[in-house]
Amino acid sequence: MSDTNLSAATPKHAQPQSSTESGVRLPGLQRSGWVGPIIYAGVMMIVLGFFHAFQGLIALADESYYLVAKRDLTIHLDYTVWGWTHLILGAVVLVAGVGLLNGTTWGRVAGVILAVLSVLVNVAFLAAYPIWSTIMIAVDLLVIWALTAHGGEMRTIDDA
Repeated sequence: MSDTNLSAATPKHAQPQSSTESGVRLPGLQRSGWVGPIIYAGVMMIVLGFFHAFQGLIALADESYYLVAKRDLTIHLDYTVWGWTHLILGAVVLVAGVGLLNGTTWGRVAGVILAVLSVLVNVAFLAAYPIWSTIMIAVDLLVIWALTAHGGEMRTIDDA
């Protein structure tokens, strides 16, 4: 097969089409200007996943690192439990961020749900590390905004 016949061997649905060629707009191939905030949300979810994992490792390694004793937290749990909670949440948020960058529907749905869960976990953990938790809450809220206001802009061909 020669290089000139590659386009003939490629299935018609896999070839990029512009709206002028076929008259049909394929969502996965023509994206609006709002893709930027959605990509930001995906990248920030990956970063938030690492931040949660980092918080979890600190809670598991050194309980004295945090500002208050476990009895002064909003939810009175041992720092070991908080550590595992942050580690697991971090891994799931990271995976959802990768899914979001791939334009999957489950990535958008999971992104919103996990960002809300992250906000709740950080509110409960606010007394232990107020500045860090506040920053993470703010980033979570930006992720929720980007995904709910413009999440449909990142659909792939499979979602169409």
